[in-house]
Amino acid sequence: MVYVVTEACVDVQDKSCMQECPADCIFEGGRMTYINPDLCIDCGACVPSCPVDAIFYEAEIPGDQEHYIGVNERFFAETTTPKSGRKGGKIDYDVDLITALAPRGGS
Repeated sequence: MVYVVTEACVDVQDKSCMQECPADCIFEGGRMTYINPDLCIDCGACVPSCPVDAIFYEAEIPGDQEHYIGVNERFFAETTTPKSGRKGGKIDYDVDLITALAPRGGS
């Protein structure tokens, strides 16, 4: 089991979670951040730092957000990421489900 970033992060990207993650497994995409499931050490350090409560332990994700497990996995399958989320900088890519969402604020 791992932690997963969900829809509340879209267009927010506060990045506080990235600073708290000891495994450096959180990466910034175009519109949201993503947790690399292969690097996550299940510590939960990122959860309290998220200002929009977008991060959940995989087994505790609300039912309407469960598909974000696959969204996070797909991001890393579909992109080439550096070894470090903090040092890697923004990756100008998002999974198609994210790009299809209307921007926050109704624009």
